Amino acid sequence: MVSSSNAEAVRAVEAWPAWHGGALALVGPEGSGKTHLAQVWRRRAKAAELELGEPPSDLQGLIGRPVLVEHADRSDPETLFHLINMTAQSGAGLLLTARTTPAAWPSSLPDLRSRLNALHVAELGPPDDELLQGVLQKFFRERHIRPSDDIFSYLLRRMERSVPVAWAIVERLDEASDAEHRPVSRALARQILEEDDGTPDLFETRLAEPDSSGDNSR
Repeated sequence: MVSSSNAEAVRAVEAWPAWHGGALALVGPEGSGKTHLAQVWRRRAKAAELELGEPPSDLQGLIGRPVLVEHADRSDPETLFHLINMTAQSGAGLLLTARTTPAAWPSSLPDLRSRLNALHVAELGPPDDELLQGVLQKFFRERHIRPSDDIFSYLLRRMERSVPVAWAIVERLDEASDAEHRPVSRALARQILEEDDGTPDLFETRLAEPDSSGDNSR
């Protein structure tokens, strides 16, 4: 879903494989949709995905293949240096995600620092009302829920501006609706928000990647 908060970043990701130097850093706050957008690109590009806490055993096997690295600011510096160099030579594509821009990533390698500073950056802003309403509608559809029309404006004024939190709220409403045999309405939304008010860890266990295979029906 595209809105003013992510349109520029979406265009930048979709410009692959014509990225400057073959690489792109996708940055934004938690809950802004970095992982979702990165995974859309990974599937489209048939890219390998690396976790660079530890150096992979065979970088040579990645030559000429697109690569995704999430949380690149916590990656092994030497491996990241070689990946950027490989991508510049092959042009296959390297997508790096993080909450901060590459200029702020720690690096003890002077050569890596210069390459990080040269990376093209696409920034995601916090989700705006248009995007949040769109994902709320999507999550309700996936659970076969038809909420009352006034629930969206009510939630948008009160919820944290985060896609994973939107998923957690829809899940919470679904559970409450089943338990109390009530429709998903503004009154039910007010109830669960009031019940959970002052409980900052409410959604912590619910912020995993949404599972769109839910079979709950209405």
